[in-house]
Amino acid sequence: MSSPETCIIRNQRIYAENEMIENGFIKISGGTITEIGDMSDLKIDGEYADISIPGKASVIPGMIDVHIHGVKGADTMDATTAALDTMTMALPQEGTTSFLATTMTESKEKIKKALINTGQYIEEKQKAGKAEILGIHLEGPFINSGKAGAQPLHHITKPSVEMFDSWQQASRNHIKLVTIAPEMDEGHTLIRHLKKNGVVASAGHSAAGYDEMGKAINSGVSHVTHLFNQMSGFHHREPGIAGAAFNRRELMVELIADGIHVRPEAVDIAFKQITDERMILITDSMRAKCLKNGRYDLGGQMVTVKDGMALLDEDTLAGSVLEMKSAFQNIQKFTGCSMEEAIRITSENPARQLGVFDRKGSIAAGKDADLVILDDQKDVLMTFCKGKVAYMKGDEVK
Repeated sequence: MSSPETCIIRNQRIYAENEMIENGFIKISGGTITEIGDMSDLKIDGEYADISIPGKASVIPGMIDVHIHGVKGADTMDATTAALDTMTMALPQEGTTSFLATTMTESKEKIKKALINTGQYIEEKQKAGKAEILGIHLEGPFINSGKAGAQPLHHITKPSVEMFDSWQQASRNHIKLVTIAPEMDEGHTLIRHLKKNGVVASAGHSAAGYDEMGKAINSGVSHVTHLFNQMSGFHHREPGIAGAAFNRRELMVELIADGIHVRPEAVDIAFKQITDERMILITDSMRAKCLKNGRYDLGGQMVTVKDGMALLDEDTLAGSVLEMKSAFQNIQKFTGCSMEEAIRITSENPARQLGVFDRKGSIAAGKDADLVILDDQKDVLMTFCKGKVAYMKGDEVK
């Protein structure tokens, strides 16, 4: 989708990095935000194309999904350029402007193939006007088989520094986040290695207790994968990973806010404990997102999708079909949080966790022009990826 290199959004509600401007403007040039401010301060110092927006809208920073497997029939594990093209083209319609392409537990050969493909795509095939792949989330195979969920049991393996290093090399150093069961990592050798090399270590698919989590945090765990799902839950005598997520400020905490993986009341409880300082909304979506009810593949397993729920044949939840715009809407509905808080947990927090807040995660001069324009129902009207219109309502990816 084409758009002018130099343009201006005006007369809109701007949720800028440090303030909300009720009647503001944003200037964009060369894919970057060059100026923001109140309309009373607007000075036109060159030729700018006006972006036409019907009525009064809200402009928020592009959302960042650090845990997404697929959408529109495509999956990271397909290990093809076509699959990643589909994902990067489809995600802007839900307000996602960048993401971590997420793998899952599969054979070592299939994981390596997906890593090679994604690393090559990041370095050679990314284009403005599409959602940007910021890196890779390696979810499995270093997990606890007792908390596998939809991860195939026969491919789960013991954490290995050597295996990780070979995969990191295959990915061209683009693995940014690894989900690991701390209790399976003897001496926390891999966790320490990840921290040393600037990779986020995330506790997930794990039966670790609260004390084990404390040791893991000391070793380098700084993240929790999809809170409550496939982890040790909260008990008053054993707070588990869920308790650590509530209580340990060192942890950033993912949550699937679809009302299915975590019921709305539990989302509210979690948000009150974790707050917008540490929560990160994710989709954990699979290839069936944005498709009709039916049967779909996930890691070689068949998943039935019906009415917003994805289940294996044994009725185990298998990822989601959640869109980020719905997560953004749901968290406000479930918790009563403000727009600013919802923005923080969908944009700022993931950007900070991935070390890209200098260029993404908020609306500020000098940052990438990754922007989402919402109507009064908080539905996506338009999405910009690095200054190019990646989506306009009515132009959904087919």
